[in-house]
Amino acid sequence: MKTVIKLTQQAVIGEINSVLDTYPYQPYQQAFAIPDLRQELISFVIHRLPCFHNQISHNLLLNDDVQVHSFRSKLPLYPLEQQLHLQKLIHEGISSIIRDKSDWISNYLCETVEPNCQTSHWFG
Repeated sequence: MKTVIKLTQQAVIGEINSVLDTYPYQPYQQAFAIPDLRQELISFVIHRLPCFHNQISHNLLLNDDVQVHSFRSKLPLYPLEQQLHLQKLIHEGISSIIRDKSDWISNYLCETVEPNCQTSHWFG
């Protein structure tokens, strides 16, 4: 099972990188360069993969071959369908996290990128 989890996580991270490359740098790529938000996106996607959450939750004690077969059998049959399903989950995760944490992201990026991004009182 550890092999399936590691391979799945690597595939998800690779696809997240590909999908984020299609988004504008600011605020999307900037926001998901923050380690906590990146991890939240990875978790969002992995926990919505078919059957994956249930297998982790129950810690099935099956041999690796049975687990790999079981995992693959519950994903869409064709590789293109799998990729599209994964991309859809990533887009949903990006949208959800940006929506839910927009104020925090805005404040964080403002503080880390430009410490003095507040309007100047010098101009009156």
